[in-house]
Amino acid sequence: MKKNELRKLELPESPYRDLEFLESLEGRTLRILSEYVWPMARLQKYKVESTVLFLGSAKANPGSSDSLLDKYYWQAEELAYMISKWGMTLKPIGRKYVVCTGGGPGVMEAANRGATRAGAKSIGMNISLPQPQLPNPYISPELNFTFHYFFMRKFWLTYKAKAVIAFPGGFGTLDEFFEIITLLQTGKVSRKEVLLILYGKEYWEKIINFQKLVEMKAISAEDAQIFTVFSTPEETFKYLKKKLPEIGGSGDR
Repeated sequence: MKKNELRKLELPESPYRDLEFLESLEGRTLRILSEYVWPMARLQKYKVESTVLFLGSAKANPGSSDSLLDKYYWQAEELAYMISKWGMTLKPIGRKYVVCTGGGPGVMEAANRGATRAGAKSIGMNISLPQPQLPNPYISPELNFTFHYFFMRKFWLTYKAKAVIAFPGGFGTLDEFFEIITLLQTGKVSRKEVLLILYGKEYWEKIINFQKLVEMKAISAEDAQIFTVFSTPEETFKYLKKKLPEIGGSGDR
């Protein structure tokens, strides 16, 4: 370079446009923050006040002959239909008790499907996995989310939930159920603000022996009353229709 000659430099990208930086270890905080702020903005835009969260197996699929969980698909679809149809009669229309799922197949698809049948919007909060779990086709496109971080997904699944309904499922369902019941047990989420339901008595009685936990003094008798068990869409909906209007709080925890 000759004396007094200045090098011409191109204008660098702003940091928020630099994908190499955003995808780096140093950019992790921003990625996490984006998974907090973006869903908040989207839910506010579409004025979602509260949700009813459906948990359950991704393997419960209609027409399958190799699973004992298939019957729960149609029961979840019917219950989601009942809740969504009722929600559409409430003011402001379609903003309360919006059906929310993990966005995948099985029970999640069934719940989104039931909401669609009722003519209501529903939410799907998917997770990016090494083997991709594609969003089911019944999620409202404007309320279709994908998360990278499991803990941010769990946060948004429960953040606006006024009721959580755990249908039969495996590790994922158990993980989500126990996290929610722990929040209720410890008081991090008020029991007066969220209804917790186990759906399918015959399944859950075989999978988890809550009475034995009480007998072994691992939990208290009161802890075993945090949730309610139902086995039909009709009785579950009747309970929710009575109890949900009694639930307090703004949904902001």
